[in-house]
Amino acid sequence: MKEKTVIETNNAPGAVGPYSQAIMTGNLLFTSGQLPIDPATGKMVEGSISDRAHQVIKNLSAVIEAAGAQLDDVVKTTVFLSDIGDFQEVNAVYAEYFSSPFPARSAFQVAALPLGADIEIEAIVVVK
Repeated sequence: MKEKTVIETNNAPGAVGPYSQAIMTGNLLFTSGQLPIDPATGKMVEGSISDRAHQVIKNLSAVIEAAGAQLDDVVKTTVFLSDIGDFQEVNAVYAEYFSSPFPARSAFQVAALPLGADIEIEAIVVVK
């Protein structure tokens, strides 16, 4: 079995349960889902779904950077939304952070997310 390395940063919200912000094995990084929590305050970002999507991707980026990679190294994301009707607005924010060739992506409407969030994104990253 390959060795697992825990990736942690104070630039993203800490885990709210028994899990790691991310795990690296070999050159692959698997992030936990990031919520729209401001790491400076520990509180959920208020405002529009766009505001929360920006925070989620900033949190995701902080975890990825802690592993020595960047958003351009992401190969797969999964987007969880409490309302799939928010997809177009979230997609517009997503396009501000990711460029071609875009990561593979799945998006789902889910019944509920931790802490009452309405968006969560996780990623798989190839660390060079």
